[in-house]
Amino acid sequence: MNDRLRLFSYWRSSAAYRVRIGLNLKGLKYEIAPVHLLRDGGEQHGAEFRAANPQGLVPVLEHGQRMMRQSMAILEYLDEVWPAPALLPATARDRQRVRALAQVIACDVHPLNNLRVLQYFEREWHVPQPERDEWVRHWICEGLDAFEAMLVDHPSTDEFCDGALPTLADVCLVPQLYNARRFGIDIARFPTISRIEAACLALPAFDAARPENQPDAPEKH
Repeated sequence: MNDRLRLFSYWRSSAAYRVRIGLNLKGLKYEIAPVHLLRDGGEQHGAEFRAANPQGLVPVLEHGQRMMRQSMAILEYLDEVWPAPALLPATARDRQRVRALAQVIACDVHPLNNLRVLQYFEREWHVPQPERDEWVRHWICEGLDAFEAMLVDHPSTDEFCDGALPTLADVCLVPQLYNARRFGIDIARFPTISRIEAACLALPAFDAARPENQPDAPEKH
């Protein structure tokens, strides 16, 4: 198999951010192929990118001749092809917990404040910016309140969401916290989450994946 990895990414996409963290934790070398989600109406809508992903969404991971889509499926693919260090725990019970935490973010919070949802509100319903921002804050806070409750006093919660090493849950959590701050949410109201985020961002794999450290970040130009 051709081991060349190329990630179609946008610097501020939280789903692409997840995959960057996963690739970094695995110690894999990869090339970033920037897809600007706002320029010229969004490069993700162009025919060239639609050939890579008919949904018109990032991330897409190109591995050899294959195009991998959907961040959660990509992350589990990475875990199966490069099993160490593992993103999922060893036991079925612990894997269920980690997947549940990850899906609070990936399935319940993120889709409600995705760019295309907010653009639809603006384009089709003419929802003003303050109301759109309040929508985002409401659903992020509701999700993080639940996430915090799932962590507090749970015997598996340790330095990270589940144990002493980062898992899929941490990989999903950290990008969502970046989004939360963009919309003015004070993360200090979630003390366990805040502590875990600090532990994650102290790791080079998480730090290198930060939006501001990407080649297509505005300050890079």
